[in-house]
Amino acid sequence: MNYSEKQSTKGSKSPSLIPLFLILLIIFTGCKGRPEGKKTPAFSTEPAYGDIYIEASIGDASVLNPILATDSASGAINGYVYNGLVKYDKDIVLTGELAESWDVSDDGLVLTFHLCRGVKWHDGVPFTAGDVEFTYKKLIDPDVMTPYASDFKLVKKFEVLDDYTVRITYGKLFSPALESWGMGIVPKHIYEGSPFNMEHPANRKPVGTGKYKFIEWKTDEQIVLEANPDYFEGKPYLDRIIYRIIPDKAVQFMELSKGGIDSMGLTPDQFEKETNTPEFLEAYNKFRYSSFGYTYLGYNLSCYLFKEKKVRQALSHAVNKKEIIDGILLGLGNICTGPFPEQSWAYNPNVRRYEYNPGKAKMLLEECGWVDSDNDGILDKNGKPFKFTIMTNHGNKERELSASIIQSNLKKVGIKVSIRIIEWSAFLEEYIHPKKFEAVIIGWSLSRDPDCYSIWHSSQIKERQYNFVSYNNPEVDSLLVEGRETFDREKRKIIYHKIHAILAEDQPYTFLYVGDALPAISSRIHGIKVAPIGIGYNFIKWYVPKTLQKYTM
Repeated sequence: MNYSEKQSTKGSKSPSLIPLFLILLIIFTGCKGRPEGKKTPAFSTEPAYGDIYIEASIGDASVLNPILATDSASGAINGYVYNGLVKYDKDIVLTGELAESWDVSDDGLVLTFHLCRGVKWHDGVPFTAGDVEFTYKKLIDPDVMTPYASDFKLVKKFEVLDDYTVRITYGKLFSPALESWGMGIVPKHIYEGSPFNMEHPANRKPVGTGKYKFIEWKTDEQIVLEANPDYFEGKPYLDRIIYRIIPDKAVQFMELSKGGIDSMGLTPDQFEKETNTPEFLEAYNKFRYSSFGYTYLGYNLSCYLFKEKKVRQALSHAVNKKEIIDGILLGLGNICTGPFPEQSWAYNPNVRRYEYNPGKAKMLLEECGWVDSDNDGILDKNGKPFKFTIMTNHGNKERELSASIIQSNLKKVGIKVSIRIIEWSAFLEEYIHPKKFEAVIIGWSLSRDPDCYSIWHSSQIKERQYNFVSYNNPEVDSLLVEGRETFDREKRKIIYHKIHAILAEDQPYTFLYVGDALPAISSRIHGIKVAPIGIGYNFIKWYVPKTLQKYTM
């Protein structure tokens, strides 16, 4: 998985593919609709090379290295620069990327990848099996701070058979094994012999095999990429991508309206109220589809306030999710009940749900000893008031407004909540990773495979790992391992249904909502095709007809 600070404008690899989530690290999404607003061009729309695509992001990237990256902003750029051995195609079927083919042994324990020949790193050095082996070794290196190690530590033996063949033997069955090799492969010749950490200079000037080459990174301003003319899947039509950091959706929308950017993820209010004019629908195409991820209120379970399950259940009863979805998302989303969205085959429709019921919340809290003993309007226990701070990231209005509704909801049951809004990179590096928070509103973008070991297994309660809320349930630990070691989907479904039910009971998060992705993209961009995976799977085929090109190189 990866931390998501925003809705993505297109579908892409997930961290599990990059093991996650990871993403490539952007959200895998299934489009439900088509673009709103149709154009009837009176000019040639033939594909043409050239022009620049300008994309807006709330947050800056943190590290341009797929092994170290944990956030969607970094994942977006890594997805342009790096490749994995496999990827998902438009129909959510795994296909080759840096691997042209693979063999799986009859017992499912051995994967043999046959790598593409003739692929070069952006500096001209040939890509070989040595790069895959180097990447694997870094993923299992205990000194490397990566959240993806758990997938690769299951490998019993890694062999380089020749420059274009690797054989990977697992000690146990690992159902997401193939998908895990969507992890971006890093160049051995760039990183070898240097400390593999956040400070490595290549993390600011990456060298990949991907469709776009790195050109420039101005912190908190923009990242510039240029089309790779030697890309093994064909040169992209769009000459450049400029990834502009604009941490305010209102400012993004102003830039979109005046043509300063070509795409952004709209807020529900913008989607429903500000973009239905003939002028906007002539200039932009709007898309709407369910995100393959969710937003949640996560509790630091090391904090005394949240240690009791019944308290967390009370908090979930006290939060009015419908008010959030109707009032903030304007109905463009659904209530979340656990770690899997409804589109997932692992989703359990029969788990415990927490209807909005302040009276029940108060009752549960009183059963845990939380009462207003001094009549100041705030519950207390052993002389300590029930008060805490919710943190979330700047630039995501839905999360900020959700925090305000939750603050109001909890006040009604005697809990005092403060809200703190923090810039995205600082939010991750100073609070999430070192676990210096009480509660957070954040989101996960998910892999299509339901393996969520990295989020919920107790072994992942470490700095820079995804189980930053410190959840520990031995039964869930056992089920997570069992789910990884089971190939039969129907048997896996039973396992993940149990995980869903237990997490719904334990409420380590108050699972809030699955919001719709609402991208708007300039209508001069052609070649966008809606598919089950989303709209970004064929980005190298997006183009601007010559008559509509506005930038020259």
